[in-house]
Formats: sequence, C-alpha cells, structure tokens
Amino acid sequence: MMKVLICGPAYPYRGGIAAYNDRLAREFIDKGNDAEIFTFTLQYPSFLFPGKTQYSDSPPPVGIRITRVLNSVNPFSWFSVGRKIRKMAPDVLILRYWLPVMAPALGTVARIARRNRHTQVISIFDNIVPHEKRPGDVMLTRFFIRSIDKALVMTKSVRDDLRSFNSTMPVVLNPHPLFDNYGEPVDQQTAFRHLGLEEGKRYMLFFGFIRRYKGLDLLLEAMSRPDIKALGVKLIIAGEFYDDADYYLKMIKDLSLSDNIILHTHFIGDDEVKYYFSAASLIVQPYRSATQSGVTQVGFHFNKPMLVTDVGGLAEIVPDGICGYVVKPERDAISDAVYDFFSHNREHSFDQGIRKMKELYSWSKLRESIIELKNNNGVKEYLIL
Repeated sequence: MMKVLICGPAYPYRGGIAAYNDRLAREFIDKGNDAEIFTFTLQYPSFLFPGKTQYSDSPPPVGIRITRVLNSVNPFSWFSVGRKIRKMAPDVLILRYWLPVMAPALGTVARIARRNRHTQVISIFDNIVPHEKRPGDVMLTRFFIRSIDKALVMTKSVRDDLRSFNSTMPVVLNPHPLFDNYGEPVDQQTAFRHLGLEEGKRYMLFFGFIRRYKGLDLLLEAMSRPDIKALGVKLIIAGEFYDDADYYLKMIKDLSLSDNIILHTHFIGDDEVKYYFSAASLIVQPYRSATQSGVTQVGFHFNKPMLVTDVGGLAEIVPDGICGYVVKPERDAISDAVYDFFSHNREHSFDQGIRKMKELYSWSKLRESIIELKNNNGVKEYLIL
C-alpha cells in the first residue's frame, strides 16, 4: 500500500487550494492508498491576509486524516515537521506551491524529509511566478524548486515558467480536475428562489475572491456599453473583496450599473456554490493574468459555458468556440462575446463541447499521473494530456 502525505492548505482552511488537497486525499484513499494531510497551525499572519477569515465554516471532510502541524513563519516548526515526515517515510510527499512567501517553510520541510532516501518529494505548482509580484519572489522560488525531486503542473504556461528555473526536473502536465465536491446542479428556478433572484432574467457570474488581476473592472466597463445594457443581463458578483471595495463600488455607480449588478460580496460556503453556478447562464473570468483557475473546473462540473481571457493557461482549459469564448483582456472584446452569447441565445450551444472536455478532468487521472511521475526516474519531461 502506497503511503502518501500531502502538505499544504486543507480543512479547516478555506479556498480552492484547500478544497483541491482535500479532494486529492479522498481520491487516494478511495483507491486503497494510505493518504493523509499535514496542514498549517498558522497559514498567514492576520496582517498579511486580505480577507475576513481564513477558516471554513463547513463541516470537516469525513474519513480524511488532517493534522495541523506547520507554522508558516516559525522555523522551529519547519524543522520539527521535516523531521517528523523523515521518520514517517511516506513513499510520496506532495507539496503545494502557490506563493513564494511559503518557500522557506515548505522548502525546509522538503529538504529534511527527503534525507531518509526513500520519500520522493513532488510539488504541485499552482504558480511559479505569482500574479502580484514582490521583491524576492525569484530567489524564494529558486530555493523551493531546489528542494524537490519532481513537479506536476496544470498548464503549459506554468510548465514553461518552471523550465526557466530548472530544465531537467521530471515534470508531468495534468490539467486541474473538476471540482465535483460542491454537490450536483439544481434547476435554475430553484437557484433563483434560493438566491432571491428575479425570475425571467438572465445572469452572468463572476465568482471568487476579488483581486486586481482578476479584471472585474474590465467586466464592469464591458457591461456599461449601451448594447449590453439593452440586453437586460445582470451580473452576479459572488466573492469576498481582497482589494479596495470602494474602487469597484464607485465604478458601479459612475457607470450607472446599479440595476445590473447583484453583489454577494462575502465568502461563498461550499454548500452555496451550486446555487450560484446553477443560476448563471455564463461564467465570466476577465483575468488580466492567470495560470489556471479552479473556477473553470467548477464551471465544467456544473455544465456551464465560460468566457475567459487569453492569458496564462485559461485558453488551454476553455477552448474557444467549443466550451465558450476566449478573448483579449479588453473591454470591447469582453463586451462582444457577452453580446454574442446573449443576443443569439447560445446557452446550450456549447453543451457537447463541455461534456467532451469534462472527460479529461478526472481526479482518477490526476492520481495516476502522480503515480507515474513517482515511478519515473530518468525522463526529463513527459506530458499526460
């Protein structure tokens, strides 16, 4: 029985990375592996966290061993956890890397753990270079990459970024699996009633934490175009502000969009996600920069067409004209796609393409990719697509 240890965000922390790690552990356990998660006692100091709380109010996942052991800013914790893992000697240690600020903690743990000459350290990279860059990012990322054995990436753009740091490390490219842990779709009328939405209207959804790089302001500008306003389409903004809320609220007022916008700007709990996606006709991700996005994989799970911008790996995940639209991160390009979708009633035009793409995004396939990567000791790079 293969022993797998995942180290990174997990319950009781909230967010897409924690949900991903919980779901990955579940996949290993369901397939007969011995899997558990080490997560943080302290993930971010409160002054570095832009939201209201880091913690989930959902019940814990059933049947997954999750131990809070790692303090991201306490070196004594890094050494202690590294020694603990070295002694446990899992076959695979999976580390999530999404921010350079985590490199000292995770890199130290990896260096110590792999000294047992048994444990293979594999990192799943969400980003190599973060969307919002800070001094020291390159140095910290280099420190982390030198501490691991192999890597799994979810888009070609992240793979290319990794190759700029290390050209020989074994790498597997496996797309982000579907987020199927938010329940099944509900019918649109049920979703409308649950969310208090006006029936007979059509809705777009902008979902997730609101940060500058996600381009909500571009979407608001796109909605201000007269031909878009004439469609009567409303935009649901569902997610917590991680930027200055007043900036966006002023935009809504100045662009006379108050009647077109529905603000649910709080953290959306796991049990509520299905209602937002079931209510929407189109999921919109007008990002200025991206690698991949868990939002697209939630959209696929709920069989929703998507409008994404041609940045990072989004175009790889949402093929243009097959599962939705891929456009430039510009106001008019976004407006044109929105107008085309709603004026031509294309709600079901992408159904077949979405069903076909969903077949690529299974958790079983991700598990198999990790096992194949573990067993690969000589190939510089191979891709599983």
